[in-house]
Amino acid sequence: MPRATSRENPRLKAVARLIASSRERRKTGRCVLEGEHLIAAYCARHGAPETLVVCDAALDRPDVKMLLGHVPPMDTLLIAADRWMDLGQLPPALGVLAIVTAPSPVLRSVADFCLLLDAVQDPGNLGSILRSAAAAGVDQVFLSSGCAFAWSPKVLRAGQGGHFHLDIFENVDLSVWAGEYQGNLVAAVPAGGQSLFSADLSAPLAVAIGNEGAGLSDSVRAAARARVTIPMPGGFESLNAAAAAAVCLFECVRRRGRAARPT
Repeated sequence: MPRATSRENPRLKAVARLIASSRERRKTGRCVLEGEHLIAAYCARHGAPETLVVCDAALDRPDVKMLLGHVPPMDTLLIAADRWMDLGQLPPALGVLAIVTAPSPVLRSVADFCLLLDAVQDPGNLGSILRSAAAAGVDQVFLSSGCAFAWSPKVLRAGQGGHFHLDIFENVDLSVWAGEYQGNLVAAVPAGGQSLFSADLSAPLAVAIGNEGAGLSDSVRAAARARVTIPMPGGFESLNAAAAAAVCLFECVRRRGRAARPT
């Protein structure tokens, strides 16, 4: 497999640009997967990454050896520890990363179970929501233009591989989408809605979650068939967006009796 020993190695410089620059990732449609877990999750759904970058020190790790068995040698770049440190703020113990093209699904029809995210800007919250959505069996996630970039390293880290079990659509005009949707659109609001635990959650279903500050846009709330609020008998003001999304999605699972998908 090729080895990069110089900072001027063109493949290594291209990897470093992607790690350092959100603009570069968006422009090229690529993302950086950090660590064995994320890379293995990608491989299981989409096959080998474009480039696998491995630090010498990680070569003997069993999970890294497994990844090397799935990636053609010419698509693997082996680097020494000092070159690994040149890549930026990566933990020295990480040892392996991959460059992949961010999946770009084609919307042919709206699925049975969807999630709308309106201006969820915090990368950690967005990644946690995508992780919960994947675990709950959501099929499609529609993100407004105000959301964080779904394929940024921070969102991917928080998502823990959930991205690769979802069809994710970014920069969606949720006002238009909600206005055209023919199914059961349920908008989560912090107060004043029907109790989540008694609401109609029948399919086809779309659950809309807003950000922690402004919540959902007026147009999405207006298009919803129902507005639901999570009962909070503890008297505390609210949950954050990620926790609220998880509660809503798994109430849908409980009420609708969705069976676990085969792995």
